Amino acid sequence: MSSVIIGVDPHKRSATIEAIDQREGVLAVGRFGTDHEGYKAMLAAGRKHGERVWAVEGCNGIGRHVAQRLLADGETVVDVPTKLSARAWVFATGQGRKTDPVDAHSVAVAALRTAGLRQVQADDTTVALRLLVDRRDLLGRTRTEVVSRLHHLLLELIPGGAKKFLSAHQARALLNTVRPRDLVGKTRRWLASELIHELVTIDKKIKVANAELTDLVTSTGSTLQELTGIGPSSVPD
Repeated sequence: MSSVIIGVDPHKRSATIEAIDQREGVLAVGRFGTDHEGYKAMLAAGRKHGERVWAVEGCNGIGRHVAQRLLADGETVVDVPTKLSARAWVFATGQGRKTDPVDAHSVAVAALRTAGLRQVQADDTTVALRLLVDRRDLLGRTRTEVVSRLHHLLLELIPGGAKKFLSAHQARALLNTVRPRDLVGKTRRWLASELIHELVTIDKKIKVANAELTDLVTSTGSTLQELTGIGPSSVPD
């Protein structure tokens, strides 16, 4: 472990830090915003200490944004699990009042006393894949909701309604066969037309999302999608 440990208690809009030496002596403390200027000030404060490691609490959760920014600026970061820092806080305070400075101290002490903490790495392709998969799944669920609402309207407009698996083109063709004269029927037809328009837009986005996912998976060298039944998303259209 480096000669200086900088414990970081991260929040969405702020981060509190405490730098300690190998004897747990406090070298510096500070609270900074997480906007551009606040982060720059925090980084400058940390860089006053030569051989340093940033110990960030919860790098897979609330601390991810701070940890990844530090990594992008060439800093060394280790992940301090929340349970570990909480244990250090109990020992250090006797369960006294919990504050951001106390939390930052607990994170730093936990990092100093614990061997083998995970060194954080920059987000890679797997993170990008997860983001794209989440986007694709959301589009699939949205499409299902739109089609369900469309089915209800078509059932009121057309005897027997429409078939279960419905494309925007098929729905438009069905809607063109009815011309209601009453106000309620006209309103239903207008709403159905709006839903079909939404469906066209969603289908275009799904097509783009599938292409982006396929390209990214292919770029990793994976041949998984060559298997029968394996596609870009687990959510049906």
